[in-house]
Amino acid sequence: MLISLDLGYNNFTEYGLGGLVSTRCDVYSYGVMLMETFTRKKPSEDMFAGDQSLQSWIRSSVPQSAYRVIDANLVANVDIEDGEKILESAASIFELAFKCSAEISSDRISMKEALAELEKIKRRFLG
Repeated sequence: MLISLDLGYNNFTEYGLGGLVSTRCDVYSYGVMLMETFTRKKPSEDMFAGDQSLQSWIRSSVPQSAYRVIDANLVANVDIEDGEKILESAASIFELAFKCSAEISSDRISMKEALAELEKIKRRFLG
């Protein structure tokens, strides 16, 4: 079990200059992590070669056909109504992931905005 993690002395320049932490979805990797979590695919897989990337693969299916890219384990053994709610939520999460992983960092939403969107998605799912 991890008890403590000290990142005080590191070379992480991508998270901000002069020791300032970026409030943008830097976590370009955050958007990628969301995509990986809900597809169970990694950008380094063989299927993502040439012009095909994890993001372009998902974009080709969301929002109309999220079922084509979502990890099948997320909708296994659920009734149709719950399955539809999961697919709708996953499509919203993929849209959020796209906003977090915009190619130009200034186009990415802030973590505060990402959290607010996640809260909305959660309320819709539970509502």
